[in-house]
Amino acid sequence: MINPIHLKTLMEVVRRGSFAAAATALGYTASAVSQQMSALERDAGVTLFHRSARSVLPTDAAMVMSRHAAKVLTDIDALLAASTRTEHGTSQELRLGIFPSLATYVLPRLMRSADWPALGINLHVSVGEPQQTISGLRIGGELDVALVYQVGQSGLAWPHTVNRQWVGDDNFRVVLPKSWGIRPGAKIAAAQLSDMPWIMHHPGTSDATVIERLFASCNLHPRVAAYSDDFNASLQLASVGLGAALVPELALTHRPEGVVVLDVPEIRLARNIFALLLNDRRTARIEVFMDKLSGILGETTHSSSLDSPS
Repeated sequence: MINPIHLKTLMEVVRRGSFAAAATALGYTASAVSQQMSALERDAGVTLFHRSARSVLPTDAAMVMSRHAAKVLTDIDALLAASTRTEHGTSQELRLGIFPSLATYVLPRLMRSADWPALGINLHVSVGEPQQTISGLRIGGELDVALVYQVGQSGLAWPHTVNRQWVGDDNFRVVLPKSWGIRPGAKIAAAQLSDMPWIMHHPGTSDATVIERLFASCNLHPRVAAYSDDFNASLQLASVGLGAALVPELALTHRPEGVVVLDVPEIRLARNIFALLLNDRRTARIEVFMDKLSGILGETTHSSSLDSPS
């Protein structure tokens, strides 16, 4: 049986690069750290460090074990937190900033799930676009966590005092009016869409710039029929035949009847979704909350993905 304390020590050694630095951070002696790592090697049956007179270098096995140890320790903390809540009936306040489509299609599913009461979270929600929620981390500490998205390398900036954690990807899909007669799920080249009318983002926004560059790289020069930064509006306009649109999978969760989703291999773009967490407010319950939210996001985007070819 592997000792969780040894896993925590391993993570510190890998992070800090030496037994001495890990010992200082954890309040041990360097000798105690060395003994813990030797015990961990015996228990795991692998070599974790190449030792020399001047240094210790982690092996590939140490790097893999360190990565998995983070989740194991989080799960143990969550178990203890859940047990404490059961005994004392306590809950933790979480002030959450979240962007609209995640608040519409993912967060409610988590809150309706059977797991939600056991998390012991008293949730306060602020719905807004990423720049708004990030400001809540900067000014006065109104938020504990901000769920944001980034398209490509478009310009988002956040305080150096927060930790960024990947939550999932929300892939963009090409949507056409059903009245155009292209079968659902069809795989077509981007060039075939060039002369068609399109519903595009308003020019000048960071997302619009990324999309325009992607389209240009595919030799796709759309004829703009409308500008819209509201994906639900774009879908409704596409459903009545106004034009094609590029929308993320989350927005397709409740898509209208009059649209079809295509597979255009050259158009690969996603909203990368991250949680920005204030380091001093990070707890096991918040980690479990983020893990469950990430799982529901994956299920939601998978179920709203491509139409089956007919």
